[in-house]
Amino acid sequence: MQQNLWQYLSIRILIGWLLVSIIPALLLFWSFIVTDNILITQVNSVIVSSSAIVFSLIGLERLTQFPGQKSMVTVLPTLLASGLLAGLILLIFRLPYSVYYLLFSAVLGVVFCFISQVVLRAVTQVKIGYVPIGRYQSLLDIKNVTWVKLSKDFQSVSHQHLPFHAIVADLSDHNLCSGWEQVLAESALQGTPVYNILQVNESLTGRLPIKHLYENNLGSLLPSPSYLLIKRLMDTIIVLLSMPVTVPLAILVGIAIKWESRHSKSTVLFKQHRIGQGSKLFTMYKFRSMLPDSEQNGAQMATSVDVRVTKFGSFIRKTRLDELPQFINVLKGEMSLIGPRPEQLDFVRQFNETIPFYRYRHIVKPGISGWAQVMQGYASDEDETKLKLEYDFFYIKNFSLTLDLLIVIKTIQTMVTGFGAR
Repeated sequence: MQQNLWQYLSIRILIGWLLVSIIPALLLFWSFIVTDNILITQVNSVIVSSSAIVFSLIGLERLTQFPGQKSMVTVLPTLLASGLLAGLILLIFRLPYSVYYLLFSAVLGVVFCFISQVVLRAVTQVKIGYVPIGRYQSLLDIKNVTWVKLSKDFQSVSHQHLPFHAIVADLSDHNLCSGWEQVLAESALQGTPVYNILQVNESLTGRLPIKHLYENNLGSLLPSPSYLLIKRLMDTIIVLLSMPVTVPLAILVGIAIKWESRHSKSTVLFKQHRIGQGSKLFTMYKFRSMLPDSEQNGAQMATSVDVRVTKFGSFIRKTRLDELPQFINVLKGEMSLIGPRPEQLDFVRQFNETIPFYRYRHIVKPGISGWAQVMQGYASDEDETKLKLEYDFFYIKNFSLTLDLLIVIKTIQTMVTGFGAR
Protein backbone atom coordinates (compact mmCIF):
# COMPACT_ATOMS: atom_id res chain seq x y z
CA MET A 1 0.00 0.00 0.00
CA GLN A 2 1.46 3.32 -1.06
CA GLN A 3 2.12 5.72 1.81
CA ASN A 4 1.04 9.33 2.00
CA LEU A 5 4.01 11.70 1.58
CA TRP A 6 3.40 13.18 5.04
CA GLN A 7 4.14 9.80 6.60
CA TYR A 8 7.80 10.13 5.58
CA LEU A 9 9.85 11.70 8.37
CA SER A 10 12.27 13.26 5.88
CA ILE A 11 9.41 15.19 4.23
CA ARG A 12 8.17 16.52 7.58
CA ILE A 13 11.70 17.52 8.60
CA LEU A 14 12.33 19.35 5.32
CA ILE A 15 9.03 21.27 5.41
CA GLY A 16 9.35 21.97 9.14
CA TRP A 17 12.89 23.27 8.71
CA LEU A 18 11.80 25.60 5.90
CA LEU A 19 8.72 26.93 7.72
CA VAL A 20 10.15 27.16 11.24
CA SER A 21 13.79 28.13 10.66
CA ILE A 22 14.46 29.39 7.12
CA ILE A 23 11.38 31.53 6.34
CA PRO A 24 11.56 33.46 9.69
CA ALA A 25 15.27 34.04 9.00
CA LEU A 26 14.46 35.45 5.55
CA LEU A 27 11.76 37.70 6.96
CA LEU A 28 13.80 39.08 9.86
CA PHE A 29 17.31 39.07 8.40
CA TRP A 30 16.60 39.90 4.74
CA SER A 31 18.33 43.30 4.81
CA PHE A 32 21.47 41.67 6.24
CA ILE A 33 21.35 38.90 3.62
CA VAL A 34 21.09 41.18 0.56
CA THR A 35 23.95 43.37 1.83
CA ASP A 36 26.07 40.30 2.62
CA ASN A 37 26.40 41.47 6.21
CA ILE A 38 25.13 38.44 8.12
CA LEU A 39 25.94 38.54 11.84
CA ILE A 40 27.21 35.62 13.94
CA THR A 41 24.19 36.21 16.19
CA GLN A 42 21.88 35.39 13.29
CA VAL A 43 23.88 32.34 12.21
CA ASN A 44 23.82 30.91 15.75
CA SER A 45 20.07 31.50 16.02
CA VAL A 46 19.30 29.72 12.74
CA ILE A 47 21.51 26.76 13.68
CA VAL A 48 19.84 26.42 17.09
CA SER A 49 16.36 26.74 15.62
CA SER A 50 17.14 24.17 12.90
CA SER A 51 18.54 21.71 15.44
CA ALA A 52 15.52 22.14 17.74
CA ILE A 53 12.90 21.48 15.04
CA VAL A 54 14.82 18.46 13.66
CA PHE A 55 15.26 16.91 17.11
CA SER A 56 11.59 17.62 17.94
CA LEU A 57 10.29 15.87 14.83
CA ILE A 58 12.64 12.91 15.30
CA GLY A 59 11.57 12.68 18.96
CA LEU A 60 7.88 12.73 18.04
CA GLU A 61 8.50 10.04 15.44
CA ARG A 62 10.18 7.82 18.03
CA LEU A 63 7.49 8.36 20.66
CA THR A 64 4.62 7.64 18.28
CA GLN A 65 6.07 4.24 17.41
CA PHE A 66 4.70 2.85 20.67
CA PRO A 67 1.09 1.62 20.67
CA GLY A 68 -1.84 3.06 22.54
CA GLN A 69 -0.52 6.57 23.09
CA LYS A 70 -2.10 9.83 21.93
CA SER A 71 0.24 11.67 19.64
CA MET A 72 -0.97 15.15 20.60
CA VAL A 73 -0.01 14.64 24.24
CA THR A 74 3.65 14.27 23.31
CA VAL A 75 4.00 17.50 21.29
CA LEU A 76 4.52 20.11 24.02
CA PRO A 77 6.86 18.00 26.21
CA THR A 78 8.98 17.11 23.18
CA LEU A 79 9.22 20.73 22.03
CA LEU A 80 9.96 21.88 25.58
CA ALA A 81 12.77 19.34 25.92
CA SER A 82 14.30 20.42 22.59
CA GLY A 83 13.98 24.09 23.53
CA LEU A 84 15.61 23.58 26.92
CA LEU A 85 18.47 21.66 25.33
CA ALA A 86 19.00 24.44 22.79
CA GLY A 87 18.88 27.07 25.55
CA LEU A 88 21.43 25.18 27.63
CA ILE A 89 23.84 25.03 24.69
CA LEU A 90 23.54 28.78 24.16
CA LEU A 91 24.12 29.49 27.85
CA ILE A 92 26.94 27.01 28.40
CA PHE A 93 28.98 28.21 25.40
CA ARG A 94 27.83 31.84 25.85
CA LEU A 95 26.81 32.15 22.22
CA PRO A 96 25.12 35.37 21.04
CA TYR A 97 21.61 34.91 19.63
CA SER A 98 18.57 36.79 18.40
CA VAL A 99 15.74 36.72 20.96
CA TYR A 100 13.09 37.93 18.49
CA TYR A 101 14.00 35.32 15.88
CA LEU A 102 14.04 32.43 18.38
CA LEU A 103 10.69 33.46 19.89
CA PHE A 104 9.15 33.75 16.41
CA SER A 105 10.65 30.40 15.44
CA ALA A 106 9.45 28.74 18.67
CA VAL A 107 5.83 29.86 18.10
CA LEU A 108 5.93 28.58 14.52
CA GLY A 109 7.48 25.33 15.76
CA VAL A 110 4.63 24.69 18.20
CA VAL A 111 2.00 25.43 15.55
CA PHE A 112 3.75 23.32 12.91
CA CYS A 113 4.22 20.29 15.18
CA PHE A 114 0.60 20.32 16.30
CA ILE A 115 -0.66 20.61 12.71
CA SER A 116 1.84 17.95 11.61
CA GLN A 117 0.54 15.47 14.19
CA VAL A 118 -3.09 16.20 13.26
CA VAL A 119 -2.36 15.56 9.58
CA LEU A 120 -0.27 12.50 10.40
CA ARG A 121 -3.07 10.94 12.43
CA ALA A 122 -5.55 11.65 9.62
CA VAL A 123 -3.48 9.95 6.91
CA THR A 124 -2.25 7.06 9.06
CA GLN A 125 -5.40 4.95 9.06
CA VAL A 126 -3.99 1.43 9.29
CA LYS A 127 -5.57 -1.18 7.02
CA ILE A 128 -4.54 -4.81 7.58
CA GLY A 129 -5.68 -7.90 5.75
CA TYR A 130 -6.02 -11.05 7.84
CA VAL A 131 -6.22 -14.75 7.12
CA PRO A 132 -9.38 -16.06 8.91
CA ILE A 133 -7.83 -19.07 10.62
CA GLY A 134 -6.37 -19.74 14.06
CA ARG A 135 -6.43 -16.99 16.69
CA TYR A 136 -7.49 -14.15 14.39
CA GLN A 137 -10.61 -13.30 16.46
CA SER A 138 -8.52 -11.53 19.09
CA LEU A 139 -7.33 -9.05 16.45
CA LEU A 140 -10.81 -7.84 15.59
CA ASP A 141 -11.24 -6.28 19.05
CA ILE A 142 -8.29 -3.93 18.46
CA LYS A 143 -9.51 -0.43 17.64
CA ASN A 144 -8.16 2.20 15.22
CA VAL A 145 -7.43 -0.47 12.60
CA THR A 146 -9.44 -1.36 9.51
CA TRP A 147 -9.46 -5.17 9.29
CA VAL A 148 -10.08 -6.76 5.89
CA LYS A 149 -10.92 -10.46 5.77
CA LEU A 150 -9.08 -12.33 3.04
CA SER A 151 -10.71 -15.15 1.11
CA LYS A 152 -9.05 -18.19 -0.43
CA ASP A 153 -9.61 -16.83 -3.94
CA PHE A 154 -7.66 -13.66 -3.09
CA GLN A 155 -5.07 -13.28 -5.86
CA SER A 156 -2.28 -11.02 -4.66
CA VAL A 157 -0.43 -11.41 -7.96
CA SER A 158 -3.17 -9.40 -9.71
CA HIS A 159 -2.53 -6.35 -7.51
CA GLN A 160 0.27 -4.01 -8.46
CA HIS A 161 -0.20 -2.23 -5.13
CA LEU A 162 -2.06 -4.16 -2.48
CA PRO A 163 -4.61 -2.08 -0.49
CA PHE A 164 -3.09 -3.09 2.85
CA HIS A 165 -0.35 -1.84 5.08
CA ALA A 166 0.29 -5.46 6.05
CA ILE A 167 -1.16 -8.96 6.09
CA VAL A 168 -1.40 -10.99 9.28
CA ALA A 169 -1.84 -14.73 9.80
CA ASP A 170 -1.54 -17.27 12.58
CA LEU A 171 1.58 -18.88 11.16
CA SER A 172 1.61 -21.64 13.77
CA ASP A 173 -1.90 -22.91 13.01
CA HIS A 174 -2.05 -26.34 11.33
CA ASN A 175 -4.93 -25.16 9.10
CA LEU A 176 -2.57 -22.83 7.22
CA CYS A 177 -2.56 -24.86 4.01
CA SER A 178 -0.30 -24.50 0.99
CA GLY A 179 -2.90 -22.30 -0.73
CA TRP A 180 -2.73 -19.68 2.02
CA GLU A 181 1.05 -19.99 2.13
CA GLN A 182 1.19 -19.15 -1.57
CA VAL A 183 -1.00 -16.07 -1.02
CA LEU A 184 1.27 -14.87 1.79
CA ALA A 185 4.41 -15.50 -0.26
CA GLU A 186 3.08 -13.60 -3.29
CA SER A 187 2.02 -10.68 -1.06
CA ALA A 188 5.47 -10.48 0.48
CA LEU A 189 7.08 -10.54 -2.98
CA GLN A 190 5.00 -7.51 -3.95
CA GLY A 191 6.28 -5.55 -0.95
CA THR A 192 3.43 -6.03 1.53
CA PRO A 193 4.84 -7.23 4.87
CA VAL A 194 3.41 -10.45 6.29
CA TYR A 195 3.37 -10.77 10.10
CA ASN A 196 2.57 -13.45 12.60
CA ILE A 197 -0.50 -12.74 14.69
CA LEU A 198 1.53 -12.38 17.91
CA GLN A 199 3.75 -9.67 16.43
CA VAL A 200 0.76 -7.60 15.34
CA ASN A 201 -1.09 -8.13 18.62
CA GLU A 202 1.91 -6.90 20.57
CA SER A 203 2.64 -3.88 18.37
CA LEU A 204 -0.97 -2.65 18.33
CA THR A 205 -1.94 -3.24 21.96
CA GLY A 206 1.31 -2.59 23.85
CA ARG A 207 0.96 -5.96 25.56
CA LEU A 208 3.07 -9.11 25.34
CA PRO A 209 0.75 -12.15 25.66
CA ILE A 210 1.76 -14.55 28.44
CA LYS A 211 -0.21 -17.64 27.40
CA HIS A 212 2.16 -18.25 24.51
CA LEU A 213 5.27 -16.56 25.85
CA TYR A 214 7.39 -19.39 24.47
CA GLU A 215 6.51 -18.14 20.98
CA ASN A 216 8.33 -14.91 21.81
CA ASN A 217 12.04 -14.96 22.50
CA LEU A 218 12.49 -15.11 26.28
CA GLY A 219 15.94 -13.67 25.77
CA SER A 220 14.29 -10.40 24.70
CA LEU A 221 13.01 -10.04 28.27
CA LEU A 222 16.55 -9.53 29.53
CA PRO A 223 17.08 -5.75 29.85
CA SER A 224 20.20 -4.03 28.60
CA PRO A 225 22.85 -3.98 31.40
CA SER A 226 24.27 -0.68 30.10
CA TYR A 227 20.87 1.03 30.16
CA LEU A 228 20.22 -0.37 33.64
CA LEU A 229 23.32 1.50 34.83
CA ILE A 230 22.35 4.69 32.99
CA LYS A 231 18.82 4.44 34.33
CA ARG A 232 20.08 4.12 37.92
CA LEU A 233 22.24 7.23 37.48
CA MET A 234 19.40 9.20 35.89
CA ASP A 235 16.97 8.21 38.67
CA THR A 236 19.34 9.50 41.33
CA ILE A 237 20.07 12.79 39.53
CA ILE A 238 16.38 13.50 38.81
CA VAL A 239 15.32 12.80 42.41
CA LEU A 240 18.07 15.03 43.81
CA LEU A 241 17.37 17.88 41.37
CA SER A 242 13.62 17.73 42.08
CA MET A 243 14.01 17.93 45.87
CA PRO A 244 13.53 21.74 46.08
CA VAL A 245 10.02 21.13 44.72
CA THR A 246 9.13 17.67 46.05
CA VAL A 247 10.28 18.19 49.66
CA PRO A 248 8.07 21.26 50.36
CA LEU A 249 5.20 19.53 48.52
CA ALA A 250 5.67 16.39 50.61
CA ILE A 251 5.64 18.48 53.81
CA LEU A 252 2.34 20.09 52.79
CA VAL A 253 0.81 16.69 51.98
CA GLY A 254 2.02 15.32 55.33
CA ILE A 255 0.48 18.26 57.23
CA ALA A 256 -2.84 17.77 55.40
CA ILE A 257 -2.88 14.04 56.23
CA LYS A 258 -2.08 14.75 59.86
CA TRP A 259 -4.88 17.33 60.06
CA GLU A 260 -7.42 14.97 58.48
CA SER A 261 -6.51 12.20 60.93
CA ARG A 262 -6.12 14.50 63.96
CA HIS A 263 -8.75 12.52 65.91
CA SER A 264 -6.96 9.21 65.39
CA LYS A 265 -3.48 7.92 66.06
CA SER A 266 -2.72 7.01 62.45
CA THR A 267 0.70 7.79 61.00
CA VAL A 268 1.41 10.03 58.02
CA LEU A 269 3.58 7.47 56.27
CA PHE A 270 2.45 3.99 55.30
CA LYS A 271 5.10 1.26 55.19
CA GLN A 272 4.60 -2.07 53.49
CA HIS A 273 6.76 -4.98 52.38
CA ARG A 274 6.91 -5.32 48.59
CA ILE A 275 8.78 -7.56 46.15
CA GLY A 276 11.51 -5.87 44.14
CA GLN A 277 14.09 -6.80 41.52
CA GLY A 278 15.23 -10.41 41.75
CA SER A 279 12.22 -11.20 44.00
CA LYS A 280 13.95 -9.44 46.93
CA LEU A 281 11.82 -8.08 49.76
CA PHE A 282 12.02 -4.37 50.61
CA THR A 283 10.03 -1.79 52.58
CA MET A 284 8.09 0.62 50.37
CA TYR A 285 6.97 4.04 51.65
CA LYS A 286 3.76 5.86 50.76
CA PHE A 287 1.66 8.65 52.19
CA ARG A 288 -1.27 7.14 54.06
CA SER A 289 -4.42 7.43 51.97
CA MET A 290 -6.55 4.80 53.74
CA LEU A 291 -8.02 4.35 57.18
CA PRO A 292 -5.60 2.95 59.80
CA ASP A 293 -7.43 -0.39 59.99
CA SER A 294 -7.74 -0.80 56.20
CA GLU A 295 -5.89 -4.14 56.14
CA GLN A 296 -6.68 -5.59 59.52
CA ASN A 297 -8.14 -8.63 57.73
CA GLY A 298 -5.12 -9.10 55.51
CA ALA A 299 -3.92 -7.72 52.18
CA GLN A 300 -6.65 -6.57 49.80
CA MET A 301 -6.57 -5.14 46.30
CA ALA A 302 -7.89 -1.62 45.83
CA THR A 303 -11.19 -1.28 43.97
CA SER A 304 -12.69 1.57 41.94
CA VAL A 305 -14.98 2.51 44.86
CA ASP A 306 -12.96 1.71 47.98
CA VAL A 307 -14.56 2.75 51.27
CA ARG A 308 -11.18 2.42 53.01
CA VAL A 309 -9.83 5.51 51.22
CA THR A 310 -10.10 8.85 53.06
CA LYS A 311 -11.31 12.06 51.37
CA PHE A 312 -7.85 13.61 51.11
CA GLY A 313 -6.48 10.13 50.38
CA SER A 314 -8.67 9.98 47.29
CA PHE A 315 -7.15 13.24 46.04
CA ILE A 316 -3.52 12.23 46.54
CA ARG A 317 -4.18 8.82 44.94
CA LYS A 318 -5.69 10.45 41.84
CA THR A 319 -2.79 12.88 41.52
CA ARG A 320 -0.24 10.21 42.54
CA LEU A 321 1.06 12.47 45.34
CA ASP A 322 0.82 9.50 47.70
CA GLU A 323 3.82 8.04 45.84
CA LEU A 324 6.21 10.91 46.74
CA PRO A 325 7.88 9.07 49.69
CA GLN A 326 8.99 6.39 47.23
CA PHE A 327 11.71 8.81 46.13
CA ILE A 328 13.46 7.45 49.25
CA ASN A 329 13.22 3.94 47.77
CA VAL A 330 14.66 5.25 44.50
CA LEU A 331 17.66 6.82 46.27
CA LYS A 332 18.21 3.55 48.16
CA GLY A 333 18.28 1.67 44.85
CA GLU A 334 15.23 -0.45 45.69
CA MET A 335 13.00 1.17 43.07
CA SER A 336 13.22 3.17 39.86
CA LEU A 337 11.15 6.13 38.72
CA ILE A 338 9.82 3.97 35.86
CA GLY A 339 9.12 0.24 36.01
CA PRO A 340 6.49 -2.38 36.89
CA ARG A 341 4.67 -1.54 40.12
CA PRO A 342 5.89 -3.61 43.12
CA GLU A 343 3.35 -6.07 44.51
CA GLN A 344 2.73 -7.26 48.05
CA LEU A 345 4.29 -10.55 49.15
CA ASP A 346 0.94 -12.33 49.63
CA PHE A 347 -0.21 -11.43 46.13
CA VAL A 348 3.13 -12.42 44.58
CA ARG A 349 2.94 -15.87 46.19
CA GLN A 350 -0.60 -16.28 44.89
CA PHE A 351 0.16 -15.07 41.35
CA ASN A 352 3.31 -17.17 41.11
CA GLU A 353 1.07 -20.23 41.47
CA THR A 354 -1.79 -19.11 39.20
CA ILE A 355 -0.28 -16.86 36.51
CA PRO A 356 2.32 -18.35 34.11
CA PHE A 357 5.67 -16.56 33.93
CA TYR A 358 4.67 -14.06 36.65
CA ARG A 359 8.20 -14.17 38.13
CA TYR A 360 9.65 -12.64 34.98
CA ARG A 361 8.29 -9.19 35.90
CA HIS A 362 10.93 -9.03 38.65
CA ILE A 363 13.77 -8.94 36.11
CA VAL A 364 13.88 -5.13 36.41
CA LYS A 365 13.45 -2.79 39.35
CA PRO A 366 9.88 -1.87 40.24
CA GLY A 367 8.88 1.71 39.52
CA ILE A 368 6.82 4.58 40.89
CA SER A 369 5.07 4.71 37.52
CA GLY A 370 5.05 2.23 34.66
CA TRP A 371 3.68 1.23 31.27
CA ALA A 372 0.86 -0.79 32.84
CA GLN A 373 -0.17 2.15 35.08
CA VAL A 374 -0.47 4.67 32.25
CA MET A 375 -2.12 2.22 29.86
CA GLN A 376 -4.42 0.27 32.19
CA GLY A 377 -4.40 1.73 35.70
CA TYR A 378 -4.40 -0.34 38.87
CA ALA A 379 -5.50 -3.99 38.84
CA SER A 380 -8.27 -5.05 41.22
CA ASP A 381 -8.43 -8.81 40.55
CA GLU A 382 -6.47 -11.68 39.04
CA ASP A 383 -7.82 -11.19 35.51
CA GLU A 384 -6.76 -7.54 35.49
CA THR A 385 -3.40 -8.58 36.93
CA LYS A 386 -2.85 -10.94 33.98
CA LEU A 387 -3.58 -8.04 31.62
CA LYS A 388 -1.25 -5.82 33.65
CA LEU A 389 1.46 -8.46 33.35
CA GLU A 390 1.22 -8.36 29.56
CA TYR A 391 1.91 -4.60 29.70
CA ASP A 392 4.83 -5.23 32.07
CA PHE A 393 6.35 -7.77 29.68
CA PHE A 394 5.99 -5.32 26.79
CA TYR A 395 7.87 -2.71 28.85
CA ILE A 396 10.66 -5.15 29.73
CA LYS A 397 11.03 -6.29 26.11
CA ASN A 398 11.12 -2.67 24.84
CA PHE A 399 13.19 -1.40 27.78
CA SER A 400 14.63 1.91 26.52
CA LEU A 401 15.02 5.63 27.19
CA THR A 402 12.39 6.46 24.56
CA LEU A 403 9.75 4.31 26.24
CA ASP A 404 10.66 5.72 29.65
CA LEU A 405 10.24 9.27 28.33
CA LEU A 406 6.83 8.37 26.89
CA ILE A 407 5.78 6.93 30.26
CA VAL A 408 6.89 10.14 31.99
CA ILE A 409 4.75 12.20 29.61
CA LYS A 410 1.74 9.93 30.08
CA THR A 411 2.29 9.91 33.86
CA ILE A 412 1.96 13.70 33.91
CA GLN A 413 -1.22 13.30 31.88
CA THR A 414 -2.43 10.71 34.40
CA MET A 415 -1.71 13.04 37.32
CA VAL A 416 -3.85 15.71 35.68
CA THR A 417 -6.74 13.43 34.68
CA GLY A 418 -6.61 10.94 37.59
CA PHE A 419 -6.79 8.00 35.15
CA GLY A 420 -6.59 4.59 36.78
CA ALA A 421 -6.66 5.86 40.38
CA ARG A 422 -8.18 3.61 43.05
